[in-house]
Amino acid sequence: MASLHVYFVLVVLFLTCEAVMATKENDQIIKENNFETNMGLPCVLEAFTSIFETGSISNKCCSELFVLGKVCHSALVKRTLENPLFKDLSPTTIIANNIQTWNNCLALINSPSPSA
Repeated sequence: MASLHVYFVLVVLFLTCEAVMATKENDQIIKENNFETNMGLPCVLEAFTSIFETGSISNKCCSELFVLGKVCHSALVKRTLENPLFKDLSPTTIIANNIQTWNNCLALINSPSPSA
């Protein structure tokens, strides 16, 4: 049940862009990129699981992540880490997972598709 609560909190953060402890820099990046319309909820949850827990991200969600953009995506991850609900997480580990998720998506997006 706690996991469901964490997902709910993440969704609120991703959809409203109103985290109380967010820095102005991250807020500005997020607002300028209008991320709310760039990534659907299922992919937000998939990306969250890939970065903050243990999971993988699909090709479809990698595509949506790329539409979001690396700068905005990183700002969202940093903003999430600023939330008191995530104070027990290791920022170093989360940032490393963030980079790994982005690089895995880059490899998926750039890999040649199998011929029909």
